[in-house]
Amino acid sequence: MDKVNVTINGIQVSVPKDYTVLLAAREAGVDIPTLCYLKDINEIAACRVCVVSVDINGVPMRNLPASCVLQVAEGMNVRTNTPEVREAVKTNVELLLASHNRECLTCRRNRTCELQKLCDELDIKEVPYDGEKREAHIDDLSPSIVRDSSKCILCGRCVSTCRNVQGIGVLDFTKRGVKTEVAPAFDFSMRDVECVYCGQCIEACPVAALREHSNIDDVWAAIDDPEKYVVVQTAPAVRVSLGEEFGLPVGTPVTGKMTAALRRLGFDKVFDTNFSADLTIMEEGTELLSRLTNGGVLPMITSCSPGWIRYCELNYPEFLPNLSTCKSPQQMFGAIAKSYFAEKAGIDPKKIVSVSIMPCTSKKSECARPEMEVDGVRDVDYSLTTRELGDMIKQARIRFASLPDEEPDSILGEGTGAGVIFGTTGGVMEAALRTVADILTGKDLQDIEYQAVRGLEGVKTASVTLPVNGVDTEIKIAVAHGTANAAKVLDAVKAGELDVHFIEVMACPGGCVHGGGQSIVSSKVRLDVNPKEARAAGLYSEDRRLPKRKSHENAEVKALYDEYLKEPNGHLAHKLLHTHYEAKTSYKQD
Repeated sequence: MDKVNVTINGIQVSVPKDYTVLLAAREAGVDIPTLCYLKDINEIAACRVCVVSVDINGVPMRNLPASCVLQVAEGMNVRTNTPEVREAVKTNVELLLASHNRECLTCRRNRTCELQKLCDELDIKEVPYDGEKREAHIDDLSPSIVRDSSKCILCGRCVSTCRNVQGIGVLDFTKRGVKTEVAPAFDFSMRDVECVYCGQCIEACPVAALREHSNIDDVWAAIDDPEKYVVVQTAPAVRVSLGEEFGLPVGTPVTGKMTAALRRLGFDKVFDTNFSADLTIMEEGTELLSRLTNGGVLPMITSCSPGWIRYCELNYPEFLPNLSTCKSPQQMFGAIAKSYFAEKAGIDPKKIVSVSIMPCTSKKSECARPEMEVDGVRDVDYSLTTRELGDMIKQARIRFASLPDEEPDSILGEGTGAGVIFGTTGGVMEAALRTVADILTGKDLQDIEYQAVRGLEGVKTASVTLPVNGVDTEIKIAVAHGTANAAKVLDAVKAGELDVHFIEVMACPGGCVHGGGQSIVSSKVRLDVNPKEARAAGLYSEDRRLPKRKSHENAEVKALYDEYLKEPNGHLAHKLLHTHYEAKTSYKQD
């Protein structure tokens, strides 16, 4: 790639000619402040916090340009620390603060707020401007996402994420002048538009204008109620993000400490969603084999991601027959906890409170869906995000880093490597292939890492040749992550351009590892660390360290079938572990 030579604060660097000044400065070890900037997603120079002084071959640029959108040029001389630049940056931040709700001590993003951090770096101790405060419009009708207009700084990061990354676009700038805010059209609630509750807008927001609908108080109340028996499950992706809440590097696995912390919070049983991820493979893999051998609806599409399910219901109802009828691992776990586990433990299912710890805000809406119950008993009562679990641990004054590594409880606690990798894009597909390949070949295959379905490419396609009804058959597969990529796959299938048997879809970019409930990674950190890659690497390392790496090897899942369900896709399994989905329309309350 062609390079150009630029000088930044007296430091000469050679960088690719398509670099912006912001990126070039990082090559020179110079930190330029940003706020509205989100790498590859929102590069619109709206906040004017990243302005710099520039001359090219001795000719100064007329104004202070924004470094996030200014492309480098040969002979460019950039200065980031002149009196003029410092004054401009500080004034721009002070103007933002003039209309901002500055109740920082009680704010959801206290200590993780990018605006707050910037104020500290700039040594802003007072706000000299008295602007009209943004109206506090709180939209908390959605079971998953809360919008607070008083915290919004109009950076546009959520707008770009929803529109350009997810291809949905339920958020945009509305009204004019000082009344401008980011909201759904016509002041609709997030509940009543085509929002899939993925929470990517929360991950993008630098402040607390968007946050999850918290259930922490509900869970504390259940734990403190002596009449309730509270069980908890932890999703695979949580273990590679929770440590970030306590200062550990992005993607650090903290499985054992997470289990220990949950016990100390007072949960009666601590289980692992890896168990029901393995269970899902048994049910979903059997369903796929049935469709392949008996002429069922193909391609079969995974149903683990509630954001994807909602997206399909709203936008592609013609593909509903293609969805696997399996509930997600979260819901399967809840159903088994209140049936099989309740029976073995001699506990009234109605006294069990089932809590999940998820990387996902859409899981909150999933457990509230009317069909997610059996005989009037809800599968899952409350779903908490990774961030909420971090808050509970801090509230309980638990020294997380000092905790010992502990194992989850038995009966519903065992998991395999296949269950662990559910948390990253391609993981469900790979886990399914590990089991389906063994079943169809009748062998214990050792080559089980399907590299073709790994990685962050938006859409991945591959094929494996396996015996079906005694005939070697090419099984064609596709993997998509992010709803915009899901749309590409479905459109290609509709147009006859893509012929596949099995499709994995996850609503969030990168899969659950980058779910809307994961620990916040600032835009500055994202310049150096890709949380999707780092967390996925953590899950793959967990997979490799486990003694069992195939779902059908899970001894506790085998016992569940032997003692209770009898067989995958059997009558009781369908009653507890399978469901149905219906087409939905815009602006319809769930």
